[in-house]
Amino acid sequence: MGELEAATFGAGCFWGVEAAFRNVPGVMGTEVGYAGGTTKNPRYEEVCTGRTGHAEVVRLLYDPGVVTYEDLLVTFWSIHDPTQKNRQGPDIGTNYRSIIFYHTPDQKQVATRSKEGLDRSGRFKKPVVTEIVPATEFWRAEEYHQQYHEKHGGAGCRLV
Repeated sequence: MGELEAATFGAGCFWGVEAAFRNVPGVMGTEVGYAGGTTKNPRYEEVCTGRTGHAEVVRLLYDPGVVTYEDLLVTFWSIHDPTQKNRQGPDIGTNYRSIIFYHTPDQKQVATRSKEGLDRSGRFKKPVVTEIVPATEFWRAEEYHQQYHEKHGGAGCRLV
């Protein structure tokens, strides 16, 4: 196993997003949390108000010798509707926005190229509105949110 790399994605309720990425070979670990906001060490109840500016995200560590960043993006695009700005399914608010936090210039380039390709593909009738921004401080969510689907038999939010 080579050196692990980090990737951070927001695609709606983080419970289902984490579950989807945990099933990808080469993803060595995941944790859910909050990124992109202004409040230090936010709590779930604060993030849900929309006033902190955070998105619910999954930060993962992956082995690029097993799974590429491009492969992770394929999963990301497939598990949510990237044409919805601040909503996924029944979840509405800026905390549920579609967002990619890149950790390296290469991730930015790959994510931008992937988004542009998806937009041109015609897969969606509306434009892809996913934000691509530099990784910000990650705040780990409360323990009861970690691996929620595994702890609760898949209960909770669902993906597309």
